[in-house]
Order: sequence, then structure tokens, then C-alpha cells
Amino acid sequence: MISAPPRSAWPVLLLGLLGWGASVTLLVEKFKSLTDSGYKPLCSIDSVVSCTTVMDSSEAAFFGFPNPIIGVVGFSVVVTLGVLAVVGIGFPRWVWGGLWFGLLLGTVAVCWLIYHAVFTIHALCPWCMVVWAVVPPLLALVTGLLWGRSRGFVQVVVEWRWTMVAVYYAVVILIVYIQFQDYWSSKL
Repeated sequence: MISAPPRSAWPVLLLGLLGWGASVTLLVEKFKSLTDSGYKPLCSIDSVVSCTTVMDSSEAAFFGFPNPIIGVVGFSVVVTLGVLAVVGIGFPRWVWGGLWFGLLLGTVAVCWLIYHAVFTIHALCPWCMVVWAVVPPLLALVTGLLWGRSRGFVQVVVEWRWTMVAVYYAVVILIVYIQFQDYWSSKL
């Protein structure tokens, strides 16, 4: 059994709630836009910061249904495990391993979505960016819980996981800044 210490359990819960809230909001906005042809989501500010542009793209329904459904379900699992971890309940290693694998897939999916939002769709969705921000640190937290006492290469990954998260943030911010440089310059 692996019990998460409070310094890990609370961030898992809080990041899970942020991701869940963003996913639910995206799903509600998508539903409203499907049921009311004149509806404009609150997060559609202009041509660059536009949930509408992102939600209407084919990438926003990769499996044939809106991607936020995956987020609502996935983050519900994270929140549930986070609540139970905060109250001190431990889980078998396979539960944390399943969460880690799901977060790894989520990180790959987020990177794919970032690429398409920036280079294919040419628009940014604020709620999507919340998901972009919470998935990598969740993966780092669960990596530490699952393999914190490992040796060899895995130990190196565990020791450098927060540096990798910082590099991820830096690369995403740099790519978004460079790709939308004219937009940012016009706002200053």
C-alpha cells in the first residue's frame, strides 16, 4: 500500500479539481454552442483567444466525441483518489500505477493538442490551457509517489521530474509567445 503524504495528496486534489473544473466548463460551453447556434462562449475573446475556434476544430473531438468528456472522466478519477489520499487512505501500487499511466497518456494528448492549437488551429482556449498546465505536475507528483525510492535510470527521472515540468512550461510559453508574437505585441 502506498499512502500519499499531505505534501503530495493536497496538490493532487487541488490540481485535479482545477482540471476537472476546466473540463466541465469546456463541456458546458460545447453543449451550449451545439444547442444554440448564436451562442458565443465567454472565453472567445477575439481571433486568437477563442474557445469557439478550438472547439469547432476536428482536433477537439479526436475520438468522435468532445475531448472534454475525457477530461471530466479522467479528472474525476484524480479528484476521487486525491480526496481519499488527503484523508490518509493508502492504495495498492497498481492503483497509483494506473493513475500514472493515465496521466502519461494525458501528457501525450496535451502535447498533441498544444501542437495543433498553436500550429494548425492558430487559436488558444483559456480552459484548454488550464488543462495544459495541470497535467504535467500531476504526472510529476504521481511519479514521485510511485517511484520515489527507485534506483538507476528511474531514480534520475524521479529526481529531475520537477525540472522537466519547468522545461515543459518554458517551452510551451516560448512556443506560444513566438507563434503569436504579433498578437502579444498589439496588446502591449
